[in-house]
Amino acid sequence: MKTIRHQLIEALMEREMTAIDLSQEVGIQEKEVYAHLPHIARSVASQGNKLVVGPARCLKCGFVFEGRKRFTRPGRCPKCRETHIQNPSYTIQRR
Repeated sequence: MKTIRHQLIEALMEREMTAIDLSQEVGIQEKEVYAHLPHIARSVASQGNKLVVGPARCLKCGFVFEGRKRFTRPGRCPKCRETHIQNPSYTIQRR
């Protein structure tokens, strides 16, 4: 039986997914996915791969959260102050 992290890594190697997609795929809460992502990033880096984070963006003004270090979804847009934010997406890039 595979661990949750192994299941998450396999899912991310297949296609780009959001935390909500991953939580449904593996059967855990979205909050738990965010807790696993830093560990997954280190694990895949040791294998020569990279966890790529597609930036979140504001659905009202289009602001893109480039260079954000956290894996979680931002609370509000710094430009227009709206809370309608598209979730970041994640995938594993093979080298």
